[in-house]
Amino acid sequence: MKNIFVVPLLVLVLTFGSKAQTAQWDKLELSFTSERTYENPLYELDEFYALFTSPTGKIRKINGFWDGDKNFKIRFSPDEQGIWTYETNSSDKGLNQQSGEFDCTPSSSKLPLYQKGTIKRSTGDYHLSYSDGTPFFFTACTAWNGALKSTKEEWEQYLSHRAKNNYNVIQFVTTQWRGGSTDQYGEVAYTGSGKVALNTAFFKRLDEKVDRINAHGLVAAPVLLWALPVGPGREISPGYTLPDAEAILLAKYMVARYGGNQVIWFLGGDGDYTGTFEQRWKTIGNAVFGEMQHPGVVAQHPKGSSWIGEIYKDEPWLDIVGYQSSHNNQKGVVDWINKGPMANQWDKLPARPLINLEPNYEEIGFKITAEDVRNASYWSIFATPLAGITYGANGIWPWIQDDGHLVENHGNPGGKGPTPWNKSIDFPGSMQIGYLSAFIQQFRWWTLKPAPDLVMDQPGEEVFNHFIPVVTSDDYSTLLAYTPIQQEIKIRNPQSLNYTAQWFDPVNNQYLKAELKSGKGWLAATPPGAQDYVLVLEANLE
Repeated sequence: MKNIFVVPLLVLVLTFGSKAQTAQWDKLELSFTSERTYENPLYELDEFYALFTSPTGKIRKINGFWDGDKNFKIRFSPDEQGIWTYETNSSDKGLNQQSGEFDCTPSSSKLPLYQKGTIKRSTGDYHLSYSDGTPFFFTACTAWNGALKSTKEEWEQYLSHRAKNNYNVIQFVTTQWRGGSTDQYGEVAYTGSGKVALNTAFFKRLDEKVDRINAHGLVAAPVLLWALPVGPGREISPGYTLPDAEAILLAKYMVARYGGNQVIWFLGGDGDYTGTFEQRWKTIGNAVFGEMQHPGVVAQHPKGSSWIGEIYKDEPWLDIVGYQSSHNNQKGVVDWINKGPMANQWDKLPARPLINLEPNYEEIGFKITAEDVRNASYWSIFATPLAGITYGANGIWPWIQDDGHLVENHGNPGGKGPTPWNKSIDFPGSMQIGYLSAFIQQFRWWTLKPAPDLVMDQPGEEVFNHFIPVVTSDDYSTLLAYTPIQQEIKIRNPQSLNYTAQWFDPVNNQYLKAELKSGKGWLAATPPGAQDYVLVLEANLE
């Protein structure tokens, strides 16, 4: 037995005779009934998947998942317009050889995510793109507990705010973890460790939250296996406690469940993926994503000041080299961002987007300011070919709902909790990362790469937090230089180009006039005020 549900921005059923209809990039849901009731289908059902054949003859294998009792589903987002067919395969007779077709029509949504398509990474690119090839500048907000703890009204308020302020990705956790031992109803995603049992009620509630992320034109970035191996709460983090086989089963279940959504997968969260843990995570990554049939691109979210670019360079399932600079504005962290492995190795590794997925969180420890957030963010995006950045606030990620509430299993200085999420979304740094995203996207940003040799007398060599990064296009027609303080920027002009110059004010989101000094093969400018600025140089080569 089967039913066809078309789940686009809002839940909707459209049937025309025996043929269903769905829009391109929307979520199509197929429902089936098994022949028997399983005590634990993760272990008892050998396989359940469908082969989808596109209008041009391409075949996609999409795994199905259990949804409680005798209910099973397959979710899929079609990428071609026209008539699709499918047929299921399973060891269960009720789920086997179920076939049908549906008509994929143009999307009526005006949102870029549904006009341009699923986010992808093309071989040789340092950035992500929509399916139609339009570059996608990853601008994420960290709401680790948001999908677990929020009410429907809170989630809607948050997503509306992020979408209006130039964010396009929401990072969240999908199970119990160190920072959230249960969801808002006191329930967990699974029980057990040596052998796990799923709680489908937990995931059904999560379904609604993920759908609403996409409904706002935002990409869902779920962390499948939180994995921090130290500190309180690690014993409830699946990426740390579960054996390889159980971690793989749980992750594959969630990939099947949310594969019909527009997603960027975070396989691990806050984990150590090096040393003794390296082979474990390569094994999990290949088992979950090795078929390369999965929708969406894949990232790893490492622990603080952790770099996996070199040791994972040959892993075909890894699309984004994520790193975490951690929550510190001191010399070690600042030097690591500007002079560390990302800055030194990006051009020696196979091309992939390199993104700081967790820089300074605003208000963390009650000491990180909006200035610290801007510094870490601009330094990060200019340290490698431009790809994107993530924002976090110390009251958003744990979803603090009221003044005085503390963060679970984390330090709360002075016994004081952070500012609630609904106030934190309006923090200066929160708004300024939105400004950053809109500013960068005014340019052909995907052509910009680091050019540290252009900086003359790099002040960051003498004073670590005065570091000036520069990015430029190959023909030098566009050049951006960031200074964290009011100081002269002096750079080489190897092509002796005539530039127009402006200052971008990242605090107030405005442009100001820039006065250039120049000499033989160089030019210089000093910001108009005592804060950070971006020098924008553009030359007309026609």
